Amino acid sequence: MAQKNLLLGDEALALGALHAGLSGVYAYPGTPSTEITEYIQAHPLTAERKVHCDWSSNEKTAMEAALGMSYAGKRALVCFKHVGLNVCADAFMGSATTGANGGLVIASCDDPSMHSSQNEQDSRFYGSFAMMPVFEPSNQQETYQMTRAAYDYSEKRGIPVLMRLTTRMAHSRAVVENGEDIREQNSLHYPEKTRQWVTLPVNARIRNRELIKDYAQFEDDAVHSPFNSLTEGKDNGLGIIACGIAYNYLMENYPDGCPYPVLKVSQYPFPKELARQLATKTGRILVMEEGQALVEERLRGVFPSGIQILGRLDGTLPRDGELTPDAVRCALGLPALPQYPAAEVVAPRPPALCQGCGHRDFYTALNNVLKDYEGARVFGDIGCYTLGWMPPFKSLHTCVEMGASLTMAQGAAYSGTWPAVAVIGDSTFTHSGMTGLLDAVNGKADVTLCISDNLTTGMTGGQDSAGTGRIEAICEGIGVEKEHIRTIVPLPKNYPDMEKVIREELEYHGVSVIVCRRECIQTLRRHAAKK
Repeated sequence: MAQKNLLLGDEALALGALHAGLSGVYAYPGTPSTEITEYIQAHPLTAERKVHCDWSSNEKTAMEAALGMSYAGKRALVCFKHVGLNVCADAFMGSATTGANGGLVIASCDDPSMHSSQNEQDSRFYGSFAMMPVFEPSNQQETYQMTRAAYDYSEKRGIPVLMRLTTRMAHSRAVVENGEDIREQNSLHYPEKTRQWVTLPVNARIRNRELIKDYAQFEDDAVHSPFNSLTEGKDNGLGIIACGIAYNYLMENYPDGCPYPVLKVSQYPFPKELARQLATKTGRILVMEEGQALVEERLRGVFPSGIQILGRLDGTLPRDGELTPDAVRCALGLPALPQYPAAEVVAPRPPALCQGCGHRDFYTALNNVLKDYEGARVFGDIGCYTLGWMPPFKSLHTCVEMGASLTMAQGAAYSGTWPAVAVIGDSTFTHSGMTGLLDAVNGKADVTLCISDNLTTGMTGGQDSAGTGRIEAICEGIGVEKEHIRTIVPLPKNYPDMEKVIREELEYHGVSVIVCRRECIQTLRRHAAKK
């Protein structure tokens, strides 16, 4: 008997993976992808089947562990936000060379409009770059079905599959219907083609030629995919190519059916043959895609001359930010829907550190000390403590990507900046800061590393942090002198002691580490409520 659930897109993907016979999910939390793993962690089937669901230290280790599970013949899932794909790019690209044994799905959740991200990158480019199939569902029901299909496709073609969601798909809810056909987990079995799993050049060259041939097969599969379709329209004055969630937005504006011929695209490589068929029906084609103009740019090499291509590049749709039903409506030339002004009581509320957060006390003490150092520069990192750049603290000078604080501080220190201070969180430190600390130790850099340890991955909802209880030991093992690994407790009553420690370590001309430790106020409340 079919069951109906009201699910986020993330949750639909997670349920689809579980029902496809998942054996392990490997992930690092990052909005808008976090709920995929959290749903799997909480689902009864996970405990019943002993599905691996612990958080990984970073996206690279997650990708590699999932690839190992695929090698052993089991079905694995990797989850992260779009910038996490940068972190695991080496393993991701290598996985196209090794191929997959057990089904391997890589879920990358993009964040157009940068709701909680530093860029708008489009993961579909990575799929094309790696010559890997990409699935991009248009709604939550299709997300569930497509995830299950992706595992079958991965094993059929012996290739990992990149599954792309965007923020609005990941974080909106819809009814998802699923049957009782829950697939059993794969049994342990190893690859028949063993050569391609050892990527020495002599093997990789052979595999690369095979992958090029396979990619042509992937494109043919996309042409005949049930997730891609070309439908007729009564009015051939315009043709529409709608990718992923853009198809959903299109149909919202035409609840009784679109009057124009429509090519729906949810499986890549882009089905060029279907696009050519569309071009025989009309001389004007509007491309709707969430993110960057990947399809729109490539159509210019697909269509015959004389076809007018409209989309993000010519301004018919906005060049940046999320695609919306209203933006689609405007591009179609439909009258705008009524807009309602915001109530006068609604005021902008910029993000801020929580009241009672230990980061607040740390930044207060740090600012008090740095008033006496005219040339001081503070290099920040990714986490809720990045809000230290905002008023009233204004403590940070930079923030680029995960782990960049310490390595940027080193570069500045080698250039003559003093004092050079790096601020990083405990989870970010174990994610990608440890190797930077090793560089600093080996180079005898004159830097002070402040690890703001709130005992959790606070920015994404309080997930476990890989280094909890081991930060000082890790720093000592990397080579920081024990007497210059200091621990402070950020509380107002401790300001004099905190400032004394910070000043002493700034004056030490070498690598020093200050661990600033107090539990996140949010997880503290949750733990107290449980007790």
